[in-house]
Amino acid sequence: MKALFYGIGLQFKLDIRSRSMLITCYLVPLAFFLFMSGIFTSIDPTYAKTLISSMTVFTVTMSALMGLPPALAEIYGTEVKSVYKANGAPIWFGVITQFISSFIHTFIVCLIIFGLSPLIFKADLPVNILWYFLSLIALLFVTLAIGCIFGLLFKQQAKLTMVAMVVFLPSIMISGIMFSADLLPQFMQYIAYAFPATLAFKGMTNFEVWHLPVLFAEFAVLCGVIAILLKFKVKK
Repeated sequence: MKALFYGIGLQFKLDIRSRSMLITCYLVPLAFFLFMSGIFTSIDPTYAKTLISSMTVFTVTMSALMGLPPALAEIYGTEVKSVYKANGAPIWFGVITQFISSFIHTFIVCLIIFGLSPLIFKADLPVNILWYFLSLIALLFVTLAIGCIFGLLFKQQAKLTMVAMVVFLPSIMISGIMFSADLLPQFMQYIAYAFPATLAFKGMTNFEVWHLPVLFAEFAVLCGVIAILLKFKVKK
């Protein structure tokens, strides 16, 4: 356990120094938040009601799908994996440390958005703050798990970016965080529920009970997929 905490702390420090993580986890989400929030609230003042939830979903999706996978691919697609084996570290060590480090970094950015939104853009706080944070944690678990799967599956940066964008763009465009999902065709509204971002956003804004169990069930399934992929990595 002591080694695990040391590994998490070390990975957290390494991620702070990583240019890729700095851009995808901090700079881009915060720049998007500061720039687009002003535009959205100017066009539609009612956007202030869901501003915090919308920017939170964007931040989590961006960090988990665009920031985490390259970091994992660097570990399990290169000789770094051999270093783990040589030092007696279990094969899952890199996934756990990277997952928790990314969780902490992303959660920090979400807290910054949560604190600055009412001050800068006069955004409304979520009606149910506890439910908001539970939805946030569930979204982090699921999207980071998806990011781990991408990082374990794909070694080449070009393929990794392409696959991540296939999930990232629909998550942002049809989840309802940019504009009301009611404006979408009916079939696209149904497709949107295949993306965790949609479920989490509905949970943060509508506080419907069923969203959280579905997200955590998805996380359990994704953990099983990660375990299978790690076993494959061991055999290789």
